[in-house]
Amino acid sequence: MSSSPYTIVVGLEVHVQLLTESKLFCGCSTKFGAPPNTQTCPVCIGMPGVLPVMNRKAFRLALKAAAALHCRIASFTKWDRKNYYYPDLPKGYQISQYDLPLCREGWLDVPGEDGEEERRIRIIRVHLEEDAGKSLHDEQAGRADSRIDLNRAGTPLLEIVTHPDIRSPAEAKAFLQELKLLLNYLEVSDCNMQEGSLRVDANINLHIPTPDGTAATPIVEVKNMNSFRAVEKALAYEAVRQWQAFQETGRKLGEVPKQTRGWDEHAEVTRPQRSKEESSDYRYFPEPDLVPVTVTQAEIDEAEASLGELPADLRRRLRQEYGLNAYDAEVLVNQGRPAVEYFRRLAAASGDAKAAANWIQQDVLRVLNERQIAITRFPVAAEALGEVLRMVRGGRLDTLKGRQVLAHMLQYGVAPQEAVDALGFEEVDDGELRALCRELVAANPKVIAEVRAGKEKALGSLVGQAKKRNPNVNPARVKEICLELIART
Repeated sequence: MSSSPYTIVVGLEVHVQLLTESKLFCGCSTKFGAPPNTQTCPVCIGMPGVLPVMNRKAFRLALKAAAALHCRIASFTKWDRKNYYYPDLPKGYQISQYDLPLCREGWLDVPGEDGEEERRIRIIRVHLEEDAGKSLHDEQAGRADSRIDLNRAGTPLLEIVTHPDIRSPAEAKAFLQELKLLLNYLEVSDCNMQEGSLRVDANINLHIPTPDGTAATPIVEVKNMNSFRAVEKALAYEAVRQWQAFQETGRKLGEVPKQTRGWDEHAEVTRPQRSKEESSDYRYFPEPDLVPVTVTQAEIDEAEASLGELPADLRRRLRQEYGLNAYDAEVLVNQGRPAVEYFRRLAAASGDAKAAANWIQQDVLRVLNERQIAITRFPVAAEALGEVLRMVRGGRLDTLKGRQVLAHMLQYGVAPQEAVDALGFEEVDDGELRALCRELVAANPKVIAEVRAGKEKALGSLVGQAKKRNPNVNPARVKEICLELIART
C-alpha cells in the first residue's frame, strides 16, 4: 500500500460458536440443521421466572482459546445484559460481558506473504456471550414474510475483538484463516461459516496524510460477510468507497457518515444499513440472575497445559527439523494435526522428508479429496507408503511406477512388495543396466554430440530406447549412467 494515498485500518470482531452439546445457559441442543424452533426451552426463549445456569464446558473452552491467544485472563469476571430489541431476541436483551470480560490483551501472529515476516495482530478482549435467534426472510416474488427460528438463541459464542492493527484486506483474510486453524487445532470450534459457527464484522476506516499530519475517516462497520473471500472483497470495496466519499465531500471528514453497512455478495458492494451504535445505546447493566465467575490459577494452568503444539510452533518445527520450505510446512499444518503426524511417520519410514511432503501433497491429499475422507481413514499406513518411497529413492522404481504401486495398494489393500509383484515390476540388475547404457551410448553418436554441446534434453532419446528394450528400467538411473559414460569418453 506504499503507493496508495491512504492507509487502510481494520479491526475485526469475530464470533465463534463453541463445540458444546448444549447451550450456554440451558440444556437445549446446539446441533445444526434441526427443524425451526425445535431446540428451545423456557430459558432460551426468555419466559418469565426462569433462571440461567452457566455451561461449564463452554467456560473451559473459552479459557483454552484465551490461553492460546496469549491473553491476560481475569481472575474475576461477570455477566451483563446487552439491551436491544430485535424479533429474534425474545428476551429483549443478550447475556454478554462488558466491563469485566474473561480476558484482555492477547495477540495472534499471522504468516507473512511472499517470504515476509510474521505480523502480530493484537487482541483487545475475548469474552463469552449467548447467540440470538435467526430471522428468515421470504424471498418469493410478491411476498415479504419474515419468520423467526430460535434454535440458535442461547448458543455459546466466543467474541474475539482485535485492535485496529490490520492494514489490508488480504491481511484480514490471513488473520481469519490463522484464527480458524488455531481454534480447529484446539477443538474449541469447527468455525464452519456455512453453518454460522464463525461470523465476522469488520470496522474499517482510512488514515490520510495531510499537511498537518494524518486525518482519519469515520469508522464504518461492515456486516453480512459469509466467507473469508467475502471479507477480503468487502474491505477492498469499502476502502475505495470511503476514499471516493471523502473526495466528494471536499475532503471534509465530518461529512463522511459513521454507519453500519452490509456486504451484498451478488452486487459486490456494501450498502448502508443504519447509523453505527455506541456502547451506551445498549444500556449495559450487570446480569442479576447469574453470579460472577472466579478463575483460579490452577484452572489457567490446566488450560495452558491442554494446548498441545499449536500451528505456528508446528510450522517452525517442520522447517527447522525437516528442512521443509515455508509453503510445504504451511500446507501440511493447514491439513490438521493428524496430517502432520502422518507426515512425520512417513518421513521417518522413507528417510526423505522432502519426498514425504511432496507425496502427501500430490498423491495422498488427492485421494482424500476424491474419497471425501480424513487422513485418519487413509487406507495406506505411513510405514507402507514409506517403503514405496524407499524403492523410488533407491532406483528400484521410478516415480510413475511408484504411483502405480500406490494405486494398486489402494485398490486391493496389499503390501508394497505384493503390489510390485502383481504389476510385474522386476528389479533391473545394475550391471545389466550399465551394459545396456554402454551399448546405447556407442550406438548413438549424434545424441552424444548434442549432449556434449549442452543439450541434455537429447538424453530423452536414450531413455526411450532403454525403456523399449526393458520396460522395468528406471529412467532417472538410465540418464545418470549415460551422463557418467559420456563424461568418461
